[in-house]
Amino acid sequence: MKTKVVIPVSDRNGLNARVADHFGRAPYYAVLALDENKKLESVETVENSGEHCGGLGHMHENILNLQPNVLITYGMGPRGLSNLQEAGVEVLRANADTVKDVMDSYQNNKLQELTEGCHQARHHGHCR
Repeated sequence: MKTKVVIPVSDRNGLNARVADHFGRAPYYAVLALDENKKLESVETVENSGEHCGGLGHMHENILNLQPNVLITYGMGPRGLSNLQEAGVEVLRANADTVKDVMDSYQNNKLQELTEGCHQARHHGHCR
């Protein structure tokens, strides 16, 4: 089965992009397509079109439109986490600063499930 992974990021630097400290206010997210063996096929950077970045809707709702299997982040609010989990998206806690390093951990099964939303999620960098 192919896998689509989404990671909120601070810039458009592909695999070298920095993982965003704040999920909902991340200006972009990296969208990574992996083959059946978790081998990287492609990386795309998508703008966050959520209301925190001048668009419409919540970031987690917009991410669901991409139909990801996995989302990797430092943390997020309880509502976002709950909505993603209810949609069947596996939500994992980031453990590194760049997309490349986080993906290395993911491909080696070294990431842990994010089990609780951060109640201070509106505070930049609090969940990290």
